[in-house]
Amino acid sequence: MTPAKLWLRIFFAGFAVIVALLLVTLFTPIPYGDLSRIGRVSEHEFGWRKPPPPLPFESMRAVPMDQADILVIGDSFSMTFTWQSVLVKAGYRVTTIYWGQLPFICKNFSQWVEDNGFRGKLIVIESIERLLAERLDDSEKCGAMSKKPLSVKKEPFVQPLTEVPGFELNTSAKLTTGLNTYRNTKRAIASPDVQFGERARVRTVPDGCAYFSSRLCDKALFFPDDTTAAELSERTVRQMEAISQAHPSPPILWMVIPDKTTTYVEPQHSAAFVAALNKTKLGPDLFTAAREARTTVRDLYFPNDTHLSMHGQLWVGELMLKEVRALLSPVRHNAP
Repeated sequence: MTPAKLWLRIFFAGFAVIVALLLVTLFTPIPYGDLSRIGRVSEHEFGWRKPPPPLPFESMRAVPMDQADILVIGDSFSMTFTWQSVLVKAGYRVTTIYWGQLPFICKNFSQWVEDNGFRGKLIVIESIERLLAERLDDSEKCGAMSKKPLSVKKEPFVQPLTEVPGFELNTSAKLTTGLNTYRNTKRAIASPDVQFGERARVRTVPDGCAYFSSRLCDKALFFPDDTTAAELSERTVRQMEAISQAHPSPPILWMVIPDKTTTYVEPQHSAAFVAALNKTKLGPDLFTAAREARTTVRDLYFPNDTHLSMHGQLWVGELMLKEVRALLSPVRHNAP
């Protein structure tokens, strides 16, 4: 064989491999869950199929700080304004800011809230379980709030999906994405518990097909930090109480959302915290509520994501509305 023919064979072999990789990637569904995207597993297997509920977009808007009855301080679980919309529909004016804007509850928190224009009646502090301990530890050491100008968004920080995304060619992915997704999905199907990198873990969920609408419904994707982060404890509750006592006006309602892992596969995680919380009036026990709701609200959490689904968002919104009504008289304003 001449060198020219050898070179041509190598070239065409390489070209065929590249074309094959390209075709596999192009026809690999574009991920729409944060964990399926990070873990590079098939959205065909792990993506939710149950349609989202009709969303009240007219109520998914915030008001300026000085017009709000309720100030929500939240994280990514509050970024679509979906659970807050239940409060808005009930007549409350709500505005939402985020932990990253604070970033902690410091000693001058009450003055900071007032200086930023809030004249309302209630503050709701929302946090996901895995981040609360760190946030409260840092808050204990914090002397003064950030002096950066506070920006309040009237529109949701993240727009929720209103339907299962249709098929599109995966043109923006890396060439090897399709192959990696195939390999990872094959491993996920074969193993009861497998982790991809540091950010995505696939675990078997007992009775999972009663909980999730995905095709591979006996398994789900989880965030590894759910397990590696320190459990919440009685100390966490004491820290919450200390903040509420230090800043009594307006009162604080705590909204601690359990991790997806806690809800579906490790129900005893943070059990000491839950027991201590139930002896107080700091806020609702969403841990027990979520474990009960997972059997009645299919896709309470997305199977391919670490967050509550829109079904779950509206569910927790109704729970929070009951808590708010116990603290605040009914309020009626003109529609936002």
